[in-house]
Amino acid sequence: VSVYVKVFANSPFLVCMDLARSQEELIDPVYLWIGPDGKKLEGRRYVNLTETGKLMVMGFKESMSGAYTCTLSHKIIETTTQEEREMFEAYQFMVYAYREADHAYQVFVRFTTKECELAANSLFFEELKKILNNIISDLTCHIIDSSCKCHSVKLPKQGLLHELFVSFQVNPFALGWEEVCHQVPYDCEAVTNMRVQEARDRIGEFFHKQTYALKRWFQTVPIIHYMDNSFSVIRIDSCRPGFGKNDITHKNCASCCVVCGPGTFSPNNEVTCQTCTRPRVKMYGARSC
Repeated sequence: VSVYVKVFANSPFLVCMDLARSQEELIDPVYLWIGPDGKKLEGRRYVNLTETGKLMVMGFKESMSGAYTCTLSHKIIETTTQEEREMFEAYQFMVYAYREADHAYQVFVRFTTKECELAANSLFFEELKKILNNIISDLTCHIIDSSCKCHSVKLPKQGLLHELFVSFQVNPFALGWEEVCHQVPYDCEAVTNMRVQEARDRIGEFFHKQTYALKRWFQTVPIIHYMDNSFSVIRIDSCRPGFGKNDITHKNCASCCVVCGPGTFSPNNEVTCQTCTRPRVKMYGARSC
């Protein structure tokens, strides 16, 4: 059974029996839990073991990932002879640490311009970036990977138009983001993702207002102006170092950033755990080979 536990959270209770066995009586049951390091878990500070064999791992970390095995021993007593037999059954759980993916948003928007050689195009683009950064700066988000390209576009039943194709990423890791995380160290992804979603919404509202402004405020349309309904956005996910996505291996947690397994590593914020050329890495959550 695969179990996924959010980093720093407590695992659900792992039960040392299957469904069928849980419906039967057990005589003199004894439960022995073994952790990923091959040692007994009883008595360790970070585990909660009940007398009925349930295990909870508390404050889960990457290094706690791996195989948790429980051996259940119990007696069967023959009703006629009262003969006792001891039975053993083993259950294994693969427990993995995971994080929520960090979100960023790629934005695409278009503007009409007089001509592609217009000197004002580049000035307009620089000013646009300043405005957008000001809108979201209090959220410790910023605009990165921005580009502006001019193209000539022929529309059906219309003449040739010149358009600025603008793209940029709304990123949640502007200067000061770590200080915000220090206030909520155990669930920074949730806070970061809420901030960048708010930044995305503010920018969407800014472009929505451009349409309103063009219709209500301007008697003469500016040379460079926003194209109505051209705003579009897609979400981009990234994982923290030591984590990655794998919707085949971890199909029950496909959207999660799951800890990299032994023999793999992730040194950056990509979403894939890379395979070590010489798989000497035996631990979970490796950031290098």
